[in-house]
Amino acid sequence: MPNANPRQVAFSILKEIDRHDTYTDVALNRGLNGAQLAMVDRGLVTELVYGVVRRKRSLDALIGQFARKPIEQQPADLRLIFYLGLYQLRYLNQIPAPAVVHTTVELAKNNGLRGLSGVVNGVLRQYTRLPGDPLKLPDPVAQRLAILHSYPDWIVEKWLTQLGETETEQLCEWFNHPPHLDLRVNIHKTSVEAVEKAFQDSDIPVERLPYSPQGLRLLKKVGAVQQLPGFEQGWWSIQDGSAQLVGYLLDPQPGEVAIDGCAAPGGKTTHLAELMGDRGTIWGCDRQGSRLKKVNQNAQRLDLHSIKTRVGDLREIEDFSQKGDRVLVDVPCSGLGTLHRHADARWRQSPESIEQLSMLQQELLTKAASWVKPGGLLVYSTCTLDPQENEQVISLFLDQNPQWKISPVRSPEPLAHLSTPEGWIKIWPHRHQMDGFFMVRLQLT
Repeated sequence: MPNANPRQVAFSILKEIDRHDTYTDVALNRGLNGAQLAMVDRGLVTELVYGVVRRKRSLDALIGQFARKPIEQQPADLRLIFYLGLYQLRYLNQIPAPAVVHTTVELAKNNGLRGLSGVVNGVLRQYTRLPGDPLKLPDPVAQRLAILHSYPDWIVEKWLTQLGETETEQLCEWFNHPPHLDLRVNIHKTSVEAVEKAFQDSDIPVERLPYSPQGLRLLKKVGAVQQLPGFEQGWWSIQDGSAQLVGYLLDPQPGEVAIDGCAAPGGKTTHLAELMGDRGTIWGCDRQGSRLKKVNQNAQRLDLHSIKTRVGDLREIEDFSQKGDRVLVDVPCSGLGTLHRHADARWRQSPESIEQLSMLQQELLTKAASWVKPGGLLVYSTCTLDPQENEQVISLFLDQNPQWKISPVRSPEPLAHLSTPEGWIKIWPHRHQMDGFFMVRLQLT
């Protein structure tokens, strides 16, 4: 698609997502790879696609206000065109309103909707003419926040229970911003100071992460990460600051046997090897061999030789019984702590899927616990904020396994100031400026 129109590319990507339930990042990468676009236009396509998927509920509410027919009675392509136009008017201040209206009307004409182009024009012009914020909101707090910030009611209700109204709104807003790009410096090969200088010398500003001794955050957008200083040399990995904390909590020591029960793509596995000085044995397990290839590739780039991989469902692996000094089980979860990274995750999960995940997590935790040597340590972690997947899983496990107890984080350990009175760590993005995470360290007595 040479000299492609970025709005047409965005429309085609959204159409694939809508028709085939394709994951947003997969459809976006496919669409960008098939289009010849300038860098600024690639950025616009990315903003439009991720933005429309994130803000779908707010946009639906606007369409419901201004269009004559209910959303469910409108042609699917017309709805997508409404999304693109209204998203630009509401969330992209740098594009003049007349330009948005004109390009959106043309998009309708060029995609078989010439007869409805007047409807598109009318809806968008109605939006621009109203004073203040045209979006009408209901009175109940959960519904108001869910429509304003575009979430399902049930997610907002859960956050309200835990945080109250003010912090829930802060969290809603935080998840609608593009994610940061954090790096974890490979201390096995270099130092934080050396990587920091390499980026500064390339005019890429970075800052230290306050909670991770190995962490750096990039302060501006960059192109392909493979072109950044030190990538080929294995000086760093991409890993959010909160995910880096998991390795520090497990605190593996040189010469020990560490097991990562859900290892792919290997971010935490390689971190364990770095913390152990690449001395000892780290087993990375995953039920898909294709995903373990990524673990091996990352280990090779980082020049780590202590990592071994094992294909298999954690629940069915028997030969690790009581073999691990330190065991990590970073379980599959709803991902509700990383909604800024996965635009469609808020629409893919449900209370029913949370229930199913919590049962799986209980099974995985119970099995992983059987791998720990007497006196050894186990860390359970998720990238979700849902108590049903976090606190409730741990509480049930401890009730059923009295030989286990929480190993609290105490000073001078670096994570002590993040620990709760219960002994676990819960990272709230709007408070800590990192992905949402839960982690707890358990000890076999």
